[in-house]
Amino acid sequence: MSEKEKVIINRQHKDRLFNFIFGSEENKRWTLSLYNAVNGSNYEDESLIVFNTLQNYLYVSMKNDTSFIIADTMSLYEHQSTFNPNMPLRMLRYLSNLYSKYVKENALDVFGKDIIELPVPKLVTFYNGLDDVEDEIILKLSDSFPEYQKGNGDVEVKVRMLNINYGHNKRLIQGCSPLKEYSWLIDRIRKYNAELGIEKATIRAIREMPSSFEIKIFLVSHMSEVADMMLAEDQEINALELVGNAREKKGVEKGIEQGIEKGIEKGIEKGTISTIKLLRGMEIEDAIIIDRISKEFDVTKEYVRNLMKKV
Repeated sequence: MSEKEKVIINRQHKDRLFNFIFGSEENKRWTLSLYNAVNGSNYEDESLIVFNTLQNYLYVSMKNDTSFIIADTMSLYEHQSTFNPNMPLRMLRYLSNLYSKYVKENALDVFGKDIIELPVPKLVTFYNGLDDVEDEIILKLSDSFPEYQKGNGDVEVKVRMLNINYGHNKRLIQGCSPLKEYSWLIDRIRKYNAELGIEKATIRAIREMPSSFEIKIFLVSHMSEVADMMLAEDQEINALELVGNAREKKGVEKGIEQGIEKGIEKGIEKGTISTIKLLRGMEIEDAIIIDRISKEFDVTKEYVRNLMKKV
């Protein structure tokens, strides 16, 4: 089998730079700073943060970006480099699983006579795509309802979408130095990308960060990994455009074919894994993925199943 030129890295969790900075135990102080800026709070003790991000909980594909509990609030943070009006539905799915996880871990009795206490959900999407959008938009689940039924639903979900592109949401970004620095970095990478390519642009931008930037030392120490993340995000955007065009023209079947074609790259194993991730991101059933990949890559179904365990 011939090898091809690029690899599409999943939309579903080769960690994104935003989450790498704001969603790890190592950087809780930055998570707390972001939380305070978003909520207008002034917490100082980073140990109050308890991460509960979904990792292979119930469903392999059910992974959110970053979530954590502080005091009586459960925050779900999603990063988006492409505008997605369906975030309320996605957040509802994440929240449902996070509450199930919370109930189980705290041995709460949902069938008992006493009402159980749950942390209040705060759902936020941080957007830094290229589309020109307002600084803040409230996305609602009811936006997906038929027009004549919009006021009749028994469930509503609201998601704050915050534009964190450089120059937007100045009050928010000024309130969180790591967010301001991240926004500056992404803006600089985009300026260099056309000339240098995403990986070299990332390395150059990191090196040019002012020494006063709080996140610089961390990024320099993970330079290669950060460059890989930015490459993944860049390829993800291209993949989503490809999938969107395929669905619009010829439906999911065409998307599968193009996903497979673009996913074979850097050898059979990496190409197969990349294609699995991409097709799962399209919410295609595992059985269909196994069947199609085994045929297109000329490998056994058992081989594909084993690779799925790594994803």
